[in-house]
Amino acid sequence: MSIFIIAEIGINHNGDLDITKKLIDVAKNAGADAVKFQKRTIDVVYTKDLLDSPRESPWGTTQREQKEGLELSIEEYKEIDRYCLEKDIAWFASAWDLDSQKLLRQFDCKYNKVASAMLVYEPLLKMIAEEKKHTFISSGMSDIADLDRAVEIFKKAGCSYEIMHCVSTYPMDDGDANLNRIKTLRERYDCNIGYSGHEVGLAVSYAAAALGITSLERHITLNRSMYGSDQSASVEPAGFTMLVGAVRKIENAMGDGSLDVNPKEISIAKKLRAHIPL
Repeated sequence: MSIFIIAEIGINHNGDLDITKKLIDVAKNAGADAVKFQKRTIDVVYTKDLLDSPRESPWGTTQREQKEGLELSIEEYKEIDRYCLEKDIAWFASAWDLDSQKLLRQFDCKYNKVASAMLVYEPLLKMIAEEKKHTFISSGMSDIADLDRAVEIFKKAGCSYEIMHCVSTYPMDDGDANLNRIKTLRERYDCNIGYSGHEVGLAVSYAAAALGITSLERHITLNRSMYGSDQSASVEPAGFTMLVGAVRKIENAMGDGSLDVNPKEISIAKKLRAHIPL
């Protein structure tokens, strides 16, 4: 089974539909399987005190203006839906509240995503699981008890899922990757395990691919110097194209582990061993 590669646009579109379409093009041209967004209902996810507090941004001087500036409207999601259909690439989003998940239901998305921050929000998990769409569950910021509860919800609902090993620091230090946790998760939950990376560079993602992950998610951006909290942990277009190409090569190189001689070696062995008495 080929690794399912997700280009995480998240909020790196900065509320701009033109940037959004360019990022979708980046994902499609690189060979990704899907693009993913994040959807929030601002007044539900954040407190009034926080929204009224000061914050300088391209959209104004308050937290509310900044966070509303990063959100896409329902009409813009309709255009994303149309554009992804035109480009023949799947899209889906991670909802951060119940209203956002309800909003996403009007689209015929094939997948769901549980963001690491939402893993402990059981009402949202139950709402997602009842849709019975294949769901990617990120494990960042969470312990075994959190994961056990989430997995039980999806099992009880009969909803297909896979866990994505994730470390929720932005950007993540390579030394914090703990990639061997991929094997531990696979052994504990007996399910497919993916990797959602927030590191700078590509090497850690290559290593994850070699550990047998079934999905790989990386944030993408047009330019890492753009405004936004996720930009520094994102991959630019050339790097993302390199990532997808290398992951496909790694998949091809892994093989089945057989100890048999490769048939292509037989004629070479006869030539190079011709002087040895047998």
